[in-house]
Amino acid sequence: MPGLSQTQAEILLAKHGANLLPQPSEDGLILIFLRQFKNPFIYVLLAAALVSWFLNHYINSYFIFAVLLLNAMIGSLQEHSAARAAKALKKMVPSYSTVIRDNRLQQIPNEQLVPSDLVELVSGDKVPADIRLTESQQLSCDESMLTGESLPQSKQSTHPIPDSAALIERTDMLFAGTIVTRGRGRGIVAHTGSNTQIGQIASEIGGTANTMPPLLQRMQRFTLKVTYSVLLVIALLFLITLLRGDDLSQVFLMGVALAVSAIPEGLPAAITIALAIGMRRMARVGVIVRKLLAVEALGSCTLVASDKTGTLTLNEMTIHQLILPTGRQFNVSGEGKDLHGAVETNNQIEEQELQQLATAGALANQAELKHVDGQWLSHGDHVDIAFLVLAIKLGVDIEQLKNRYRQLDMIPYESENAYSASINLIGKQTMLLAKGSVERILDMCSHANQHQVLERQLIIEQEKSLAQQGHRVMALASRPLPESYGSPEDELHDLDFLGIVGMLDPLRPEVPEAIAACKKASINVLLVTGDHPDTATSIANQLNLSTRLSGAITGRELEQRLQKATPEQWTITAQERVFARVEPKQKQLLVEQLIRQGEFVAVTGDGVNDAPALRHAHVGIAMGKRGTDVARESADLILTDDNFASIIEGIRQGRLVYSNIRKVVFLLISTGAAEIFLFILSVLFGLPLPLLPIQLLWLNLVTNGMQDIALAFEPAEGNELNKPPRSPQEPMFNRLMIERVLINALVMGGIAFVLFVQALQLGMNEVEARNLTLLLMVLFENIHVFNSRSETLSIFKHPFFSNPFLLIGMLCAQGIHIAAMHLPIISDILQITPVTLQQWASLLSYACILILIDVIHKWWRINRGV
Repeated sequence: MPGLSQTQAEILLAKHGANLLPQPSEDGLILIFLRQFKNPFIYVLLAAALVSWFLNHYINSYFIFAVLLLNAMIGSLQEHSAARAAKALKKMVPSYSTVIRDNRLQQIPNEQLVPSDLVELVSGDKVPADIRLTESQQLSCDESMLTGESLPQSKQSTHPIPDSAALIERTDMLFAGTIVTRGRGRGIVAHTGSNTQIGQIASEIGGTANTMPPLLQRMQRFTLKVTYSVLLVIALLFLITLLRGDDLSQVFLMGVALAVSAIPEGLPAAITIALAIGMRRMARVGVIVRKLLAVEALGSCTLVASDKTGTLTLNEMTIHQLILPTGRQFNVSGEGKDLHGAVETNNQIEEQELQQLATAGALANQAELKHVDGQWLSHGDHVDIAFLVLAIKLGVDIEQLKNRYRQLDMIPYESENAYSASINLIGKQTMLLAKGSVERILDMCSHANQHQVLERQLIIEQEKSLAQQGHRVMALASRPLPESYGSPEDELHDLDFLGIVGMLDPLRPEVPEAIAACKKASINVLLVTGDHPDTATSIANQLNLSTRLSGAITGRELEQRLQKATPEQWTITAQERVFARVEPKQKQLLVEQLIRQGEFVAVTGDGVNDAPALRHAHVGIAMGKRGTDVARESADLILTDDNFASIIEGIRQGRLVYSNIRKVVFLLISTGAAEIFLFILSVLFGLPLPLLPIQLLWLNLVTNGMQDIALAFEPAEGNELNKPPRSPQEPMFNRLMIERVLINALVMGGIAFVLFVQALQLGMNEVEARNLTLLLMVLFENIHVFNSRSETLSIFKHPFFSNPFLLIGMLCAQGIHIAAMHLPIISDILQITPVTLQQWASLLSYACILILIDVIHKWWRINRGV
């Protein structure tokens, strides 16, 4: 069946539109704006504004409302921008369909599918449209998302079912959004976009629910705890001032001021920005983030369970060795799809046997390799493509071969079976051809080619020798079938063993360095593959992975452990780092056990059978190029280049994101704590308010707000992969954070209090004293943001210009405050006045004390070995 021409497809695309599901209506800017007020911090500030209003402090009240309005506007723009960025990221991992157009196989984006397109599907594919089957081979689909039926449904093209039948009864149809779990098929697109079954449901549903990522939930709980603690302090000070007989309006005003200083208003926005920056940075290194939390979670990984093919290796299989049942070995030249290679042999009988072996590999095959417009185009599994290349090197015309030897039936390759088979009509003889793992094919064979004695031990030794050299080893077999035969599965016995092939998939050149980086970062790497144990061990040795003296652990060994002990009694030791012949369920059990042992596990996978392990891991990483749709949808992250080195860069960025979040938290909490300490001292010594509520809002949201967001842009310090990953149970407010917050809060609050007292003692009125105190706090913030750039490096050891946003933010914060002193309206609202250059320089010298304190503290911790 030729399928459509490109011209026909373009006409139909214009008529029916793109194959896209109805997009949920996006929240408008007004709704997004109103949502910004749904926040406990906003409630407290609203209460403060109302109290100020009733106390006739209208300017304070207006300013608080103005700040809330500005904060809502900024938050709305950020959320709207984040939604647009998420759309852009989705486009970076497009889904493709294999169609037949212009009489040849092509891969096109799913949205370009049109009714009447002829589509091919294989195990692991996500069905891109509603498709009526024309051909099927042991095809099953997971339709649970559409029908609720948990078991895969068998599909066949032999019996058309009326459209009026229930969905679950329409076995001749594949529905958009469902997953092909087994087999392969070909069919005609019946409906696209809104006209598909899932499209009609999507049109009725309309929108989706928004959920807050767990990290943000934890941060919100953390901030609320801080707020409650400070509100308790406020209540105690409130009680003290009341008992002391202070004026009630001043007591309430103090309460408003303390509430404003207690709330880290800019924290949620800064954290969201830090995560969004991490998403973009990961995208630049080939890691697409599907779930926001995964940005930070990847940086917490203690162990990566990696697939081999295409992740650690190039996924360009090339057959290098051929061994006949007699033990005769042949070298094959050429790499990848280089068709200029050859097999050297001078024996005509052996040449015929080799061609017979290559023919079996080319017919028991699901790949395509065609010469189009002067170049060879391939589609399908890389192992199957390697067999087609081998056949061409041996002089076989593969297109003519498949046309002459009509395929009657097929068993597609499945990882659980470890083989594929084909029944073809060769002349007048029906032949069964099979290829797969040596163990499985040997079990099906009773003799060697030409009915010779099958030297099983010799073949096993040859397989082991090739595997120890890093080859992936496969065997081929065949037998003629009688006129009346059963299903292909029933005929897999008494086969003629044709020989074995050894193929190599070379390591990616950057992988050894990436594995070394993992070790340096105290991240364990496990190699988990379905390949032969010797092949896995050979790859592990090339990568210097720690292995047992006895080699790789097989899936059967894992099963035996399960039989002998409960999962809680399993122990995966530090030497057990290579797992071979692992089936999907065994991979999931391995992941679950590692999690029970306290590891924070990232798993890579590409197939439909990897989905359980991807879902059960803390971080699932799917392959973007060769990964199936179900694997990508089960994962948190997608590697656009299928490269293990990209995971390491992702881990680096994840650690950087968490580090930057800690820096923002430290900056906001320590400056807020300094303001609280300043107020505590003033209340205890019976002094007037050192800062007004409106001045505190100016500090927290305007001057400091420009800096905390800039801090989220901090680049890597360079040591992210030189230290162990943090424990997933480690709280944000750990001992180091508490220590640094207390020291800096005491210094800033204490110096500000001394300045305020000195100003009053020198005869300044309260307004003048507050003016100097406010300027000092702004200068403290300007200095403190540079101390916040690293928890271990002093300001002198950190590149000053590595974060231009921070420098700009600091200059803007100071510049805006100086400008506010000279602008009549703003200066009246804030009750501030210009200062002399000498006064400014004097206050700057006080603020620079923070640098000395920070340098001494970090030096002290280093010398203590903390």
